Amino acid sequence: MTAENPLGDRLDDDDYPAYTMGRAAEMLGTTPGFLRAIGEARLITPLRSEGGHRRYSRYQLRIAARARELVDRGTPVEAACRIVILEDQLEEAQRINAEYRAADRAAADGPGTS
Repeated sequence: MTAENPLGDRLDDDDYPAYTMGRAAEMLGTTPGFLRAIGEARLITPLRSEGGHRRYSRYQLRIAARARELVDRGTPVEAACRIVILEDQLEEAQRINAEYRAADRAAADGPGTS
């Protein structure tokens, strides 16, 4: 996570191959201009292929799809991007919290207790 890319570059094995801008826009049912707009709002930073072409992972497409839902409901692009970033950060915080709680329960139950 950086100031330029607040969601970070989350690339899992299932995120490959990354899709070209045209294919990504087609999959979202939108235009390349929408992907450029959310890129300018710093929601997602496209990956670059060896040839320098913009590529989008499946994770990035899921994020873009959520932003598109908000924009379709009348939310301005900048605001939609901020909302999606905050939602993503909340989900990550909840996941981390759940992991810590599970670890605490496991430590409390410990191997010596019956």
